[in-house]
Amino acid sequence: MARPLNALLLARLREFFREPEAIFWVYGFPVLLAVGLGIAFRDKPPERVRVDVQVTAAAAPTGGATGDLAAGDPAAVALRTLGAAGGFDTAPCAADACHDRLRLGRTDIVVVPGAPLTYLYDPTRPESVLARARVDDALQRSAGRADALATKDDHVREPGSRYIDFLIPGLLGMNLMGGGLWGIGFVIVDMRVRRLLKRLVATPMRRTDFLLAMMGSRLIFMLPEVALLLLAGALLFGVVVKGSLLAVAAVSILGAVSFAGLGLLVACRAQKIETVSGLMNVVMLPMWLLSGIFFSSDRFPAALQPFIKALPLTMLNEALRAVILEGATLPSQWLPLAGLAAWGGVSFVLALRWFRWN
Repeated sequence: MARPLNALLLARLREFFREPEAIFWVYGFPVLLAVGLGIAFRDKPPERVRVDVQVTAAAAPTGGATGDLAAGDPAAVALRTLGAAGGFDTAPCAADACHDRLRLGRTDIVVVPGAPLTYLYDPTRPESVLARARVDDALQRSAGRADALATKDDHVREPGSRYIDFLIPGLLGMNLMGGGLWGIGFVIVDMRVRRLLKRLVATPMRRTDFLLAMMGSRLIFMLPEVALLLLAGALLFGVVVKGSLLAVAAVSILGAVSFAGLGLLVACRAQKIETVSGLMNVVMLPMWLLSGIFFSSDRFPAALQPFIKALPLTMLNEALRAVILEGATLPSQWLPLAGLAAWGGVSFVLALRWFRWN
């Protein structure tokens, strides 16, 4: 058994390293994605709030002027107050213009002076809800409101609490999923389309040798992929791995095996590239959306949580984040790891049973 398995494994490795584009997608793209998202969501000062203050048509700005507002006009008072508070980009505008700017997303909130003071904003936009709170706080303080409780702000910027720290394990899980499905499922169907599998049938090997060789090659490709992504996170963004590197490697290997089994199952009978591409997208899309790659899966409704928790990528991401961000041990993550093993084991057994060479 060892000789056919070794020959198949070596052939797969040679085939991979002769394709520069495959090397880029496996090793280069995940690092570039982490760098791009890390820069986009880097630590930076709070964004300024865009506020429009509604004025009468006669006082609305024309030709770049600021309009003709009396010093005691409520709109002028609001503009001066928000300007002095800092953190606001204010502009006076007529009612129609204010509504248009709000509708088009060019402003976060519209202040309509009067008794009572009215705020126009979209409650479904988080930035508008935040803008309402900050604008109201500034105007209420200017009118004499005082806080009954003394407070202070203590900003947290240490590694482990930033978005990039949350993102790196999610990207790692996403890459392991993509490598297992595309790196195995797509390759097998491509070999079937090119009639290479028929040639392998004539060689002295078993079906198990072939499937194990595909999974083994994926594990070999996976180790540098994990190391590069963690190294890029540490060098570029200061991401700290609080748990054991061996634990990270063990979770990653189990995740790679699990998704390799899924990749084998998806490709075991597909005879066209279009068919396997569609099947893989059906398998991957729910996990892309629900499994907490770019944001926490806790944001979804409680009714969906049992389904989300049962997805293999959710299990993998939770285990990776626990080990990397919290320093968790492998025994403490036995439940998601057992789930991953079940996904991989059942998928491999079914793939072995249903696999066809042509």
